[in-house]
Amino acid sequence: MTTITRRQPRGFFPEIFDWLEAPLAGFRPAIGPAIRFEDFVKDGRYVLVAELPGVDPDKDLEITLTDGVLAIHAERHHEDSGAHHTEFRYGALTRSVVLPPGADPKDVKAVYDKGLLEISVKLDDAKGAGVRIPISKPRTTK
Repeated sequence: MTTITRRQPRGFFPEIFDWLEAPLAGFRPAIGPAIRFEDFVKDGRYVLVAELPGVDPDKDLEITLTDGVLAIHAERHHEDSGAHHTEFRYGALTRSVVLPPGADPKDVKAVYDKGLLEISVKLDDAKGAGVRIPISKPRTTK
């Protein structure tokens, strides 16, 4: 498992090594927003955790799996109305991730809780057709 390190900003222009490491990294704001995520393998499952605050999983979130590619599409809608003004905030986020070899498309689970989407896929040798993944709500304990 790898650890995440944060780089200090180096000014307006990236250094040449940054360009070689990720050629289009300097242009990401022009391309559009991406979904931030972390991925790892735990207990024989590939786990992907994505940050999606302010999204209604029933209406605004869609996850599909086709030919080993997991696609996440989310849309945010927010409206504030006052006596003399109205503010709208909205946007769409999309991210596709190629699953590791041996990912079982029949054993995929997705849970959305407090702005975090966790998707886990069992690692197996079986391969199959694309399936749509239902999103469940977390269990509440009392």
